[in-house]
Amino acid sequence: MKTLFFTITLAISTLMLQAQTEAQIIEEGTTITVTVPVKSYSGKVVFGLFDESTFLKEPILGTVSTIKDGKAIAKFDGVSPGTYAIVLFHDKNENNMMDFEVNGMPSENYAVSNNTYGYGPPQWHEAKFEVKNLPIEMIINL
Repeated sequence: MKTLFFTITLAISTLMLQAQTEAQIIEEGTTITVTVPVKSYSGKVVFGLFDESTFLKEPILGTVSTIKDGKAIAKFDGVSPGTYAIVLFHDKNENNMMDFEVNGMPSENYAVSNNTYGYGPPQWHEAKFEVKNLPIEMIINL
């Protein structure tokens, strides 16, 4: 009987500790780490984290990464649970903006979360992903 009581108490304590830890993560947000393989060592990679209302407009969070050892790595900290998309581009000339050809086509490589590619601008429904309370690591290919 004592063993059963001890086991139940231990299980409840563990669940309460786990719930507190999850609540802290949700309260503080989680981290999204993005790795981008890059063939060139010139320039930098510019990243933006968007929700549906800001997609392809103004990012909620933005960061820039240098290219080291053939990859660029970005971290978004404190991200609350929700639905997001990441858009990035290789800023070869380091002018902090995506460059376009006269015909409107991008002259610098870009990519979006979920590694979706198509004709025309990226689409929210193809690039979106869910953030819960656990850290996310993803690879996005240019």
